[in-house]
Amino acid sequence: MLLVVGQIGKPHGIRGEVSVVVRTDEPEERFTAGSVFTTEVPRDRRVNAGPAGTPAPGARFEIPKQLTLESIRWHQGRGIAVFEGIYDRNVAEAMRGVFLQVDSSELTPPEDPDEFHDHQLIGLRVESADGVELGTVDRIDHAPSSDLIVLKKAGGGTALIPFVTAMVPTVDVAGGRIVVDLPEGLLDL
Repeated sequence: MLLVVGQIGKPHGIRGEVSVVVRTDEPEERFTAGSVFTTEVPRDRRVNAGPAGTPAPGARFEIPKQLTLESIRWHQGRGIAVFEGIYDRNVAEAMRGVFLQVDSSELTPPEDPDEFHDHQLIGLRVESADGVELGTVDRIDHAPSSDLIVLKKAGGGTALIPFVTAMVPTVDVAGGRIVVDLPEGLLDL
């Protein structure tokens, strides 16, 4: 399973550097010189297809299937990266919005037993404290105040559950379930 660990932002300078929005808790581990990322173009973005290389105005450019990180430096919470073969601002601009992914099998499991990778939680059954099945985990949203479980409700629709110990006392990855203790009406919002 491929996991998004970053997204290419706007170009920085004229030599192909790009800003990288980091989407991982371990940026120093994921973004090191020589790291290889699988690329994915967001669905809502149109990209010209054609031979790789520096696009001239009106020329077509193909996003490489993989990018190798040549170097990175950190500035104001974002990485400023150089990828092999991307040495021109026009090419860097064509890369804007591309997701950087790694294979989940390459990730080391967290040392903290109360820490989980998103891919470990997706698809788990969500149950109330009294054993009633509420649905399954559709995804995890990372909000500024806390992470949110996006619940695909058994009866249809979705709901957001704050991923805090008071509301999510049990995460049993091996058992395929998450037990929640929610205030009344939370799933109706």
